[in-house]
Amino acid sequence: MKAATLQRLSIEGPAGKLEIAINDPGESRRGIAVVAHPHPLYGGTLDNKVVQTLAKAFVALGYCALRLNFRGVGASDGVFDEGRGELEDFMALAEYGRTNYGAGELAIGGFSFGGYVAAAAAAKLLPAQLVLAAPAVGRFPVGSVQANALVLHGEEDDVVPLKDVLDWARPQQLPVIVFPGAGHFFHGGLVTLQQLVERHCRA
Repeated sequence: MKAATLQRLSIEGPAGKLEIAINDPGESRRGIAVVAHPHPLYGGTLDNKVVQTLAKAFVALGYCALRLNFRGVGASDGVFDEGRGELEDFMALAEYGRTNYGAGELAIGGFSFGGYVAAAAAAKLLPAQLVLAAPAVGRFPVGSVQANALVLHGEEDDVVPLKDVLDWARPQQLPVIVFPGAGHFFHGGLVTLQQLVERHCRA
């Protein structure tokens, strides 16, 4: 991700000002990718390393990657709303992206709590690509997702147990890529995570 392409600004969201970050590849743009961060009450922000890695992968694929701080995080107005308001925030950012960065393909990504928000948004927006890293299955009501979704999870995740994700994925016949020995934050595995996202979304 080139630093020169990074913009940080605020847009109007459902609960007031939303702080966002945009990484735009420019003229080669394939579409937009909207990426959601982990739980706001446990330190989740748009600067989370997994969220940044997802954004890097999408930019490498030619998407304009947009991230947001959910309401009550960083410079965003409002307070945490148990996922309901955060979904509204995410939808507002997707609309902003489509309006300002063209009507190409839509990709959606999310990490942990952000995976719950991303899955809920995908059910409404029907993106070309959906990437869920350690989605917060069991903690939030993550619904069924599209058949081509990419799900990545750490074997030793102690925040969202792998078993919960497999139990969620099994009825959908949805593959889950497991990172052996990795925890919730994919420490030591971010390069591989980025490569897998790029490979999956390029296929």
